Amino acid sequence: MANLKEVRNRIASVQSTQQITKAMKMVSAAKLKRATNAITALRPYATKLKEILGNLSASLEGSHSPFIQQREPNKVLIVTISSNRGLAGAFNMNVIKAANNLIATTYSQQYKNGNVSIVAIGKKVQDFYEKRKYTVIGNNNEVYSDLTFENVTKVTEAIMQGFVKGDYDRVELVYNRFKNAAVQFITTEQLLPLPRTESAEEVKTSKVDYILEPSQEEIVEQLIPKSIKIQLYKAVLDSHASEHGARMTSMDKATDNAGELLKSLKLSYNQARQAAITTELTEIVSGAAALNG
Repeated sequence: MANLKEVRNRIASVQSTQQITKAMKMVSAAKLKRATNAITALRPYATKLKEILGNLSASLEGSHSPFIQQREPNKVLIVTISSNRGLAGAFNMNVIKAANNLIATTYSQQYKNGNVSIVAIGKKVQDFYEKRKYTVIGNNNEVYSDLTFENVTKVTEAIMQGFVKGDYDRVELVYNRFKNAAVQFITTEQLLPLPRTESAEEVKTSKVDYILEPSQEEIVEQLIPKSIKIQLYKAVLDSHASEHGARMTSMDKATDNAGELLKSLKLSYNQARQAAITTELTEIVSGAAALNG
């Protein structure tokens, strides 16, 4: 059985760790509130914009926008959105696993040909792919230092320019979609070319009667770039809220585990202390008996 000093040192160490995890949980809870407000405010706008664009562009023939032109996906860009810090459970690793699975199942041939590139938003995924045989484009880790639409738009515009120039034929997003503090869903969706969710026939049966000025074509040409920027910004906000939710949950579990470990250590300490007392009493009684004998 461990001696009393060793057990006391372990108890002090676990108590210190418990205080840290409890503080990190409180910090993440405060940040989660702000991040949740941001994604909750943006999500209806992003959804409605996507719906309007779908209603307009699905029935529009001959659009000249390069962002809806379908090409053979010979060159693929995968945008992975994670965090700059760890201690969030499987949050970052889930993104890596989903991206690797996407490459292995859908773009294996492109990867063998060296035509799969990675844009990482978040240090954890950036470090992972830079250490392996992947083409990682740029460094976007500072996005989280000032998470605004303008800063995320800089990343989006670089991706859009690369798509127009033909550097990639398809752009995929991999990120955690936020539901609540305890639940985040790994999501993979196509960013470019902009997918058409409805066919022209479906739109004709459920088409909203929009009043369009100056023209349907011009409005669609303006909405498409805006929609792409909004979709990536929404994905980053989703991931940001998911990160704080995952970290809060992880730190809550760590705090509970530290409490269970403390109970076990205190029990061990009391047992060791009782054993020491019993041994001392036995020695005293034996010594007294020897003197009287």
